Amino acid sequence: GRVFAALRDAESERRDRLGSSLQRAADAYVVRRGAGRTLVAGYPWFTDWGRDTFIALRGICLAAKRLDLAGEILLEWAGAVSDGMLPNRFADRGDEPEFNAVDASLWYAVAVGEYLQLARPAADMRTRLEAAVRAILDGYAKGTRYRIRADADGLLSAGEPGVQLTWMDARVGDLVVTPRIGKPVEVQALWINALRLASGADEGWGRLADRAAASFRERFWNERGGFLHDVVDVDHERGRVDPSLRPNQILAVGGLPIPLLDGERARRVVDVVEAQLWTPLGLRSLAPGAAGYCAHYRGGPAERDRAYHQGTVWPWLAGAFVLAWLRVHGDTPAAKREARERFVAPLLAHRGEAGLGHVSEVADGAPPHAPGGCPFQAWSLGELIRIARATGAER
Repeated sequence: GRVFAALRDAESERRDRLGSSLQRAADAYVVRRGAGRTLVAGYPWFTDWGRDTFIALRGICLAAKRLDLAGEILLEWAGAVSDGMLPNRFADRGDEPEFNAVDASLWYAVAVGEYLQLARPAADMRTRLEAAVRAILDGYAKGTRYRIRADADGLLSAGEPGVQLTWMDARVGDLVVTPRIGKPVEVQALWINALRLASGADEGWGRLADRAAASFRERFWNERGGFLHDVVDVDHERGRVDPSLRPNQILAVGGLPIPLLDGERARRVVDVVEAQLWTPLGLRSLAPGAAGYCAHYRGGPAERDRAYHQGTVWPWLAGAFVLAWLRVHGDTPAAKREARERFVAPLLAHRGEAGLGHVSEVADGAPPHAPGGCPFQAWSLGELIRIARATGAER
């Protein structure tokens, strides 16, 4: 008995040193860039992209308490702000970086805000990070590339024909499949969160956040459907809306530090998203039955790109969904147990289906939800780490 107990204790200690299987998998995405480190978006064909890095960092670094690594990565990007924008991609052969994402800079600002709440960096490092966030918010408030600017209602407007600025960025030749020009819902959630997180250093950001939040509550709610419009002021036309049922709205309820909806509206959004978009591998990018819905991610590059955000499932969105679900269900031990069994367990099991120990980039919208895309995707794993921690399922 004593020998068995000693062996068991030694094995437990060894596993503790190694960390959880999720933490060990996360190490694969930490790579060198120049003198610093960053996170690669996925294997075998993605490099480091701004949007993916800052989303993945929240799970791989912040939730896992790897704060030194988080600070190093955020500092590495701090000097890259140009007219309020961070590049979504550094060209691999020394060409100009690509500033084609409205949300990448906002994800960075949110990650910096969360990092500064958890860590105690040196004064110089804090100053540099806060200066980068200030440059982003200043640039967006005044106006920058691609008609990105704070509108009179406080909301963030963005987009030009032929340019894909949100994470739904597929294009086939000259056709942008999901242009989302105007005021996309998740961009507003990120914008208001970034403003709120920065408001401690500048009260003006808090006042702008108040105005934007009031406009959001007034302008995005779709009472008939019981959910949020995906875009308002479509193509910069005041009052024109896109009522498509997409998962982007979930970030207004959970997954970010500051929710924009509470009470009945928050519960209705979660209920509709669960009923129409949830699958065992994450959220569909468009509700079944909607115009343009694609049930399968298959075919050549053009066919796959048409389906990419038109029904294809994205595991990274499970993070915001589960955290939103917990918010509206009380975040109790019973709710955590239910979320762990219903939502987190299938994603943990998926790690044995494609990239061993990892989470895929996408899956089919139709059952049995065959995985596709990158078999090793950083933001998919990062968000699984966050919800595994939140529900007590990490292993």
